[in-house]
Amino acid sequence: MTLQTTETTETVNKAYAQLAELDKKHFMHPTTSFKQQHEQGPKFIFTEGKGIYLKDIRGNTVIDGLSSLWNVNIGHGREELGKAAMEQMKKLAFSSTFATNSHERVIELAEKVANMTPGDLNMTFFTSGGSEANDTAFKTVRYYWQLKGQTQKKKIITRKKSYHGVSMGASSATGLPAFRTFPSLAPDFLYVESSIEALEALIQQEGAETIAAFVSEPVQGSGGVNPPPEGYFKKVRALCDQHDILFIADEVITGFGRTGATFGMEHYDAVPDILVIAKGITSGYAPLGGMVISEKLKNELIDLSDGVYMHGYTYSGHPMCCAVALENLRIIEEENLIENVRKMGAEFQKGFQWLADRHDVIGDTRGIGLLGAVEIMKDPETKTRFDEPVSVKVIEEALKHGLLGRSIIYEGQDTLAFAPPFCINKEEVATIISIIDQSLTTVLKRDC
Repeated sequence: MTLQTTETTETVNKAYAQLAELDKKHFMHPTTSFKQQHEQGPKFIFTEGKGIYLKDIRGNTVIDGLSSLWNVNIGHGREELGKAAMEQMKKLAFSSTFATNSHERVIELAEKVANMTPGDLNMTFFTSGGSEANDTAFKTVRYYWQLKGQTQKKKIITRKKSYHGVSMGASSATGLPAFRTFPSLAPDFLYVESSIEALEALIQQEGAETIAAFVSEPVQGSGGVNPPPEGYFKKVRALCDQHDILFIADEVITGFGRTGATFGMEHYDAVPDILVIAKGITSGYAPLGGMVISEKLKNELIDLSDGVYMHGYTYSGHPMCCAVALENLRIIEEENLIENVRKMGAEFQKGFQWLADRHDVIGDTRGIGLLGAVEIMKDPETKTRFDEPVSVKVIEEALKHGLLGRSIIYEGQDTLAFAPPFCINKEEVATIISIIDQSLTTVLKRDC
């Protein structure tokens, strides 16, 4: 797809080339091959976004089929959030929240989050994103057990194929080995298969008296869009209670409506002791995350601690980010976007099933709300994979037809992942399914 433009092809190509050269020279990209960046430069240089669409400097328009990084929930181009940011910056651009200092927006947002979260999750420590929020949770649970005199309770159990971020602690907690290739990561993290039997066996092996917490995404995102086994989290909650282990839910991707409920854990009838948030709280319009703790945990920390909680980020509770979050949450509620997630999520699942009926290489389709995946196998019956991942080629082909998606090949997977903005409509869902179908057909005929 190409937008009409008054600029000549030569002009836009020249502008792209100049920026691409500066990009290669000066910008160190996250989660990118150094060689690929140096040799190829940026695939896109985006300049505009509207709804589910992004436009790059050369006039190419693509469907943002992954909400960029699972986070642009309300869609691109919402001027209300820019206005909220501007009004707040004009009034109070920044003030520290250290040492009991506060401001209006952070108080309002903390109350709003408390009203949205399940159970007695009631107090939020704000960060700049999900990695910081997870690190905060890990430090806090260990601090909690230290205050209780149980200093041996340091280990944190996480699931294999999990993703929790890329700061030191969050990388250490991530169950995907590819993210743990850096040397000297944090100690005392354990990884377990996604079965209650495996978790129970690990607790017995290590000793519950050494385990501080268990952390999990309600639905694994970067690990392959994997919903939990039936009844898994109710059993996790019971097991954590039995062994005096804190339960952390990482809702960075699933929070604020992505699954068709306000929080993913609501589908699984389990309330954690700590809930980690980011991404969807601002729909990516401003960097913000947080750790939400239970009323019980809050009261215990108050009773147990006489000293200072020596943890805080410069931008914890940034006024502008909080203002953007409040406006974002208002839009989600007033425009009934979570209801649209449920409706369009059902359309996606129908589309995925249609794809599975047409392509015998689709071994599995899965998802919840607007979080879905299609898994490719050479022989689904024997679960045999292709020699090279097909999903990578399908995503490359889909880009030619105007669709941004994600290929997940960690741990031998071959998965197409999609998580479009909440504002998507039925026709746009059909377009995405059609492009996936066309791209699969092309790749399978050409390369397989």
